[in-house]
Amino acid sequence: MLFKDPISEHILGDWSSSLTVGSILFRIAISILLAAIVGWERSSKRHSAGLRTFIVVTLSATASIIVDLALMQSHYANLPILSGATLIGAAMLSGNSILFSSRSQIKGLTTSAGLFSCALLGITAGSGLYTATLILFLTMLCSLSLFPVLERTLHNRSNHFEIHLELKNKSNLQDFVTTIRRLGLRIDDIESNPAYLNSGLSVYSVAVTITSAELKKYKTHKEIIDALATLEYVYHIEEMN
Repeated sequence: MLFKDPISEHILGDWSSSLTVGSILFRIAISILLAAIVGWERSSKRHSAGLRTFIVVTLSATASIIVDLALMQSHYANLPILSGATLIGAAMLSGNSILFSSRSQIKGLTTSAGLFSCALLGITAGSGLYTATLILFLTMLCSLSLFPVLERTLHNRSNHFEIHLELKNKSNLQDFVTTIRRLGLRIDDIESNPAYLNSGLSVYSVAVTITSAELKKYKTHKEIIDALATLEYVYHIEEMN
């Protein structure tokens, strides 16, 4: 049975389902608009790939599937080869947006996934699957904008977290370990950060578990870290995401 897109059939009309100049312009416009919204959300949070990158990736995917459809309708091609190659290119580009910071943190994973998802968004829009495009867009936007709030809430309730620790002197590490054990915290792992080797500071990535029942009940990660930041030998401390 031939699938008919509900939005195309019941709202837009027959013109939107066939490959005409009007439908091509409409699909490109939809792709640009939705990609711009996702790109704005990412750039507003100062992520590596911004509005223009998301638009170009989505537009490329839309154009590739439109060309593939045109070639398949004219019997010059049997498979959507160009759009397949575009998805591979989008995957490579999104992989390059993943960065490793000097604080042993991996950054850009969400942006990387967002770029690839926008490529898929371009494919669905260019194919005239407007309902699938709308569902994918709304799901993606909710994942990027609303879920982080829930993620932070669940993360802050966790008994396990990692901290980036900068001590004024290497000899202060034992004092720090003794202090956090007294507070009801257990150190699961400590790694020296070589990126700060010549900075004059002793820098570590520390995995911590809350063992104190009182801390579990009343203290958030931020409150614990703020308390540790008051130690005179701590130059800087923050939670690693």
